[in-house]
Amino acid sequence: MTQAGRARQAERNNEAILTAAREVFLADKRAPISAVAERAGVGISALYRRYAGKEDLLRTLCHDGLQWFIAEAERAAAEPDDWAAFEMFVRGVVDADVHSLTVHLAGTFPPSPAMDADAARANELATALFERARPRMRAGAVPADITMLLEMCAAVRVPDAARTKELRRRYVTMLLDGLRAGGELPGLPPTVEELGWRWSRRD
Repeated sequence: MTQAGRARQAERNNEAILTAAREVFLADKRAPISAVAERAGVGISALYRRYAGKEDLLRTLCHDGLQWFIAEAERAAAEPDDWAAFEMFVRGVVDADVHSLTVHLAGTFPPSPAMDADAARANELATALFERARPRMRAGAVPADITMLLEMCAAVRVPDAARTKELRRRYVTMLLDGLRAGGELPGLPPTVEELGWRWSRRD
């Protein structure tokens, strides 16, 4: 096999590993890394050539999700209508299923400095989109509410992937409509501690 062929094979193996890891760890975050290799159809040595261990693989999965989040926010930021931009962002993140794995795996590995930097960038972009849309929202809404809204949608899951996406789109529409200007929201918004408690524990 040529060097280019080996590179393509390695890339295919990596995609298979990441796809398998998402499926395995979403079902059971305590699953052994060998279960990922088996699901991906690669030898355990091929997996370890790419990832130093389970924590490294988990970190990669969550960082990939974070980068998807940033890409959706940057795409939405180009939309000139403020509410349309915000709605495009929320719907894009829900469709990309960014939060399911991230929330599920929070606290199972220490984030890297690169993840921390991207998390700050993601927060900056999401907050900017929120602030653009704020004049058309209910009184009392804050950016932290959007984190919870995304988590609610991520919690919707049935065995059929297409049906899961359909249901999530149904409920994100309800949630977005409920966020539009109207009466003041009840209760206090989530605190920083409430949003980040998962990342401070180690499972």
